[in-house]
Amino acid sequence: MAPQSSPALQSSSRVERTVLENGVQICTEYVPGVRSISMSVMVACGSRHDGPREGGLAHLCEHLLFQGTTGRSAVQIARQMDGAGGDIGAFTARDYTCYYASVLDDYCFHALDLLGDVLLNPVLPEEALEREKRVIGNEIEQMRDVPQYRANHLLKGRIWPGHPLGQSIAGEPEALARVTREDVIYYFHRNYTPDRMTICASGNLDHQDFSAQARDAFWRLLGQGLPHAFVPVAPEAGVHVESRAGGQAYFCLGIPAPCYSDPRRYDVHLLARILGGGVSSRLFRALRESGLAYDVSAEYEAYREGGLLVIEGSSAAADLHKALSLALECAAGLITGQSPPDEEELGRAQTQIRAQHIIASQDVYTRMCRLGSQQLYFGRSIGDQEVLEAVGQSTVSSILESAASTLDFRRSFLTAVGPLESAAPMEDLVDRMCWSARVQQVPPAPAGNVFLATVS
Repeated sequence: MAPQSSPALQSSSRVERTVLENGVQICTEYVPGVRSISMSVMVACGSRHDGPREGGLAHLCEHLLFQGTTGRSAVQIARQMDGAGGDIGAFTARDYTCYYASVLDDYCFHALDLLGDVLLNPVLPEEALEREKRVIGNEIEQMRDVPQYRANHLLKGRIWPGHPLGQSIAGEPEALARVTREDVIYYFHRNYTPDRMTICASGNLDHQDFSAQARDAFWRLLGQGLPHAFVPVAPEAGVHVESRAGGQAYFCLGIPAPCYSDPRRYDVHLLARILGGGVSSRLFRALRESGLAYDVSAEYEAYREGGLLVIEGSSAAADLHKALSLALECAAGLITGQSPPDEEELGRAQTQIRAQHIIASQDVYTRMCRLGSQQLYFGRSIGDQEVLEAVGQSTVSSILESAASTLDFRRSFLTAVGPLESAAPMEDLVDRMCWSARVQQVPPAPAGNVFLATVS
């Protein structure tokens, strides 16, 4: 199904790229008809780059860089951005850390200079280190208190045990307590090097002017990072139940899927959309319309070394087994081709993805984030038209072929959080995931263990 043309895609937006003398990449996109600019410095250093005893250092480093520079205090950094009427912040992901700012075009250099100061001249004060440890400790506890986030967090650690992708982004309180200022300084100088930085911007800008301003802000940055070994993931199958008081049981099922840059990713995105991407999806119809769940969804979450097709939802504890059985039935039927998508389902999924892509493209922050992730994972910019054409070229046959070759149902992992007294009722679900006769893939992989954890 060919994508429809769109005025948004026929505009005069353009992407340009420059590499500074020190190795920092600059990628910009001029977007006509706007007065704003969103920019970021994307550092190819995330939680998966933390060493075995460094869990949470990437995230802690991100927090500390805003705690003052040699020329600005933390309060001055905040006040200068507020004074420009803009927004500045950062977030840590598994594959990278992103420092961003959104401002009116008049304040472009103001924001770029501020980001350069934060990234080149941090003082990393000792008192701020202890304070941010406490802040992150509160953040970790807050996430633990939200059962749907907790189930997803547990899934990553259990399905990828011992692999860097399975590490907590925020870290663990015990490990953070041991971190010293010297640890942070060493980590910063080891990872925040020009060859790992990409400056991206989208909005009302001129590439040559922006590149010159970026050179002024970042020319003093020197060095080269040590190479990181990327290790293929080896998913483990199993079930983990965390018992806690509450009115609902939250579940998170992860099915191993291809990495972010896999050429079959569009097929997997479409399969996820058909399975649980809206009110007409199979999971919604099966669970919501049967009264077993209020909310259920499926999403393709991918990284450099691997990915997951994640099915999430909640139900009353007494209904959890039935809800999971239906969810597994929907997923297995679609992935194995025993209940393949029809042309109408595929057409709806393609329309949804195309429309949401175009709608999101109206926002310069979203466009800037796309520029950065594309440079990180592909080393190039992927235009809107290329994305829409790729989505439109998927067929029922290609989706089934991609599912058979990339989705390893045998190594699925289930986590559940809620008022569940025992993990024993989940054991048959491990059988469904790993040994069910309806899962006609390759000879089954060994199942993982079944765990029960209790939170007071």
